[in-house]
Amino acid sequence: MSEPSDPSGRAIPPVPRITVQAFCENAEIAAVIEAAAGDRRMQKAHTRVQMGGAPAAVEAYRNAPTPNVIMVELGTGKGSPLAALDSLAEVCDAGTKVVVVGHVNDVVLYRDFIRRGVSEYLIAPIDPVAVIAAISELFSDPAAEPLGRTIAVVGAKGGVGASTLAHNLAWSVARDFGTATVIADLDVAFGTAGLNFNQDPPQGVAEAVFAPDRVDANFVDRLLSKCTDNLSLLAAPATLDRPTDFAESAFDGVIDVLRASVPCIVLDVPHAWSAWCRRQLIGSDEIVVVAAPDLASLRNARNLFEVLRQARPHDRMPRLVLNGVGMPKRPEIAVAEFAKALDAPVAATVPFEPALFGTAANNGQMLAEVQPGAKVTEILSELAGSVTGRAEIRRGRANLLEPLLARFARRKAS
Repeated sequence: MSEPSDPSGRAIPPVPRITVQAFCENAEIAAVIEAAAGDRRMQKAHTRVQMGGAPAAVEAYRNAPTPNVIMVELGTGKGSPLAALDSLAEVCDAGTKVVVVGHVNDVVLYRDFIRRGVSEYLIAPIDPVAVIAAISELFSDPAAEPLGRTIAVVGAKGGVGASTLAHNLAWSVARDFGTATVIADLDVAFGTAGLNFNQDPPQGVAEAVFAPDRVDANFVDRLLSKCTDNLSLLAAPATLDRPTDFAESAFDGVIDVLRASVPCIVLDVPHAWSAWCRRQLIGSDEIVVVAAPDLASLRNARNLFEVLRQARPHDRMPRLVLNGVGMPKRPEIAVAEFAKALDAPVAATVPFEPALFGTAANNGQMLAEVQPGAKVTEILSELAGSVTGRAEIRRGRANLLEPLLARFARRKAS
């Protein structure tokens, strides 16, 4: 399964509401573009794939307007790729962007394409993530800050501590990595983020959901309450005055605003299977599934993993966290058996610590504030580094230093 980012490590921004039409010369390229079209980051775009290459594109647009993006495969058919591109240019409307998929790694040809106004040149073989990244970059402002990473945390069943771990995970990202972070409590009726952070803001996520026309950067900023220098809270009202059977896209506006302004957004997703919950999980850059070491959690986690793997074929698989492991006198499914049943590694194992968790909950504190040196604090810090990509950066730097350190040690020994 491929990584959910481009080679630079930056998350790929979702493609806006545009029209993309592709004209391919062979079925393999067509299949890759079809796969890209089904990706979560392309859900707003309308994509159509057909065969025939450049000649079919020219014929299609001879008497019809061109879409926002034309993808055309050049190089396997007869004739000059440049001549085919010139013919396409004659029927293209101003503003249409052209992405060429070619089979020749030739700098001169690439420069000729760019001089003719081609927006991007992809060299076959291509993969779906490369297609998504190429289209996304056409509509991204190069001067803009990279979009924030969304991390959705959900429980495999109720009562497994997913919300507590989500709040502590966000706190750890903000503290341990100095990253501006928002914890968004999406459980409008029963959310506990306000309690866990000892905050009672007058406004929160409900105002954004129930008044979507008002949502913009200034409005969302007024809804946030500050927890620490780097952590802000978008709280849930935890009231039952209105039902929460929201439309599927109810949270899109506020999440889009947060992604445009904050490097990291942790979504505390309630244990439910509504259309909007499913949408938030599928649309997130990272997913953390929290489970207890019992049979119901195993069944539900397996169902979640199957659905999310199918819906996100070009993303990293969800990360599994087992919480409350080692409860005395409780029969438990072993960690290795749990991982084997899901065909997925366990990203973190959080031990059963009732005194620590209970004290933190009752005091409105984070676990590390109650007991800074606790093992669970270290576990959550490592998980925070993993879901934000910081662990890989640290590991890479460590690998670069290892030869130098080894050489230094040998010199000291001699």
